[in-house]
Amino acid sequence: MEHQKTKRQQQLRRRITLVASSSRAKKGSGGYGGNVKAAAAVGDHLAKTAVTKGITKAAFDRGHYRFHGRVKALAEAARKGGLQF
Repeated sequence: MEHQKTKRQQQLRRRITLVASSSRAKKGSGGYGGNVKAAAAVGDHLAKTAVTKGITKAAFDRGHYRFHGRVKALAEAARKGGLQF
């Protein structure tokens, strides 16, 4: 456990992407992925993947985007999935 903690600290110092997700991650999903429903699915998938890797805390950098709509749906789904921002 201590080795994993040290490894994760090293990864954070190097700013390596630990988990990523996309609305196109599921094969055969097709269709338009730029809506609130797709953003919620991405947030849920992101949280599940992170939790399986032992990550429970994350930084949510929304950049210049306002916290509403798709951004809000993604963040809320990730919180419901077990991530803490």
